[in-house]
Amino acid sequence: MASSRRLLAVTLLAMLVAGAWCAAPVTFTVEKGSDTGSGKKQLAVLVNYDMPGDTMSELEIMQHDADDWVAMTKGEGGLWTFESADPLVGPFNFRYFTTKGMKNVYDSVIPDNYTIGTTYTPEG
Repeated sequence: MASSRRLLAVTLLAMLVAGAWCAAPVTFTVEKGSDTGSGKKQLAVLVNYDMPGDTMSELEIMQHDADDWVAMTKGEGGLWTFESADPLVGPFNFRYFTTKGMKNVYDSVIPDNYTIGTTYTPEG
């Protein structure tokens, strides 16, 4: 009985480690349609999520010093948009979910002073 529990614990640990190593590379490119400067209220981001057989099904954004995640709107070709009634405040955190159940959070990916056309790669 003890060996069965030990084997189960080792198997679960191996699955967790494998999942961490298999995280797909993700990049975020700020696209035209994004507001820049003070008073910006719209952000359009092209997300490159490279995992064969899996797609990003949901993307959420959290602004600097915010407490809540807010869903972004999915467009064609990996373009996600967010429009706010109030000016946006970066840096921006992102959380995504995929069709195969992968979930990940990236903190401070896009800075407050982002540039249209620039691709940002999460650290870590």
